Amino acid sequence: MRRLEVMKLLLVCCLLSPCLFAQKQKQQRYKNFDKRYIHFGFMLGVNSSDFTVMPKPNAYNQYQLLSIQNDAQPGGQLGILTTVKLGTPTIRFRFIPTLSFQERVLNYKSLDTIWFLNGAGQQRVNSTNLEFPMMLQFRTKRYNNFTAYSLFGMQYSIDLQSQQDASQNFYDPFVKIKKNDWQGQIGGGVEFFAPYFKFGIELKYSHGFKSSFIQDFTPVSNPIDQLYNRAWYFSLIFEG
Repeated sequence: MRRLEVMKLLLVCCLLSPCLFAQKQKQQRYKNFDKRYIHFGFMLGVNSSDFTVMPKPNAYNQYQLLSIQNDAQPGGQLGILTTVKLGTPTIRFRFIPTLSFQERVLNYKSLDTIWFLNGAGQQRVNSTNLEFPMMLQFRTKRYNNFTAYSLFGMQYSIDLQSQQDASQNFYDPFVKIKKNDWQGQIGGGVEFFAPYFKFGIELKYSHGFKSSFIQDFTPVSNPIDQLYNRAWYFSLIFEG
């Protein structure tokens, strides 16, 4: 009797096992994606940009400066995507020429209020950047219609709105930053496969290798030693 029950139980398990595995494994969409060596697409996103600020060591005594507060501001970006498979579907090279709009705000607090009366106590630095990020993408193996990945690389950026060569107005001074910059980048994201394209959500952090600050000895630049560009990017990526 017990042998009969055991045999029935084994028979039920054998019949149910294909159904159980069928529930876990879904039909893959866009199966040919990883067979191609090159893909194109586009990127839309928002960003939050600011500076890494390094005041001069004697700024508090020499310029009666209490603090320089660095406030991040929202922006946006639009890019054209190219990815190349490097031998295996899990490693890819990514290149996304991007047009990025950024704004940073520096708020000065000082005991000397004379030169703050004309509004110099707050400096807004606006940038319209052409960015050329070159990244290595390391993907997980595909599970059903989902993958995750990490990113490492760098980017070269050109600030089309830079005032590095503009004449300084000492009655209404402004902070100057360099037109060209190199930045290191790190990030990650997730990807979802649709029938005819791949949709990705990505978060990336960028920080300059060198200071982009130009010292021209105005009241707003004297207390500053170095400024490094930095930004967070949140992007939606469509790739075919």
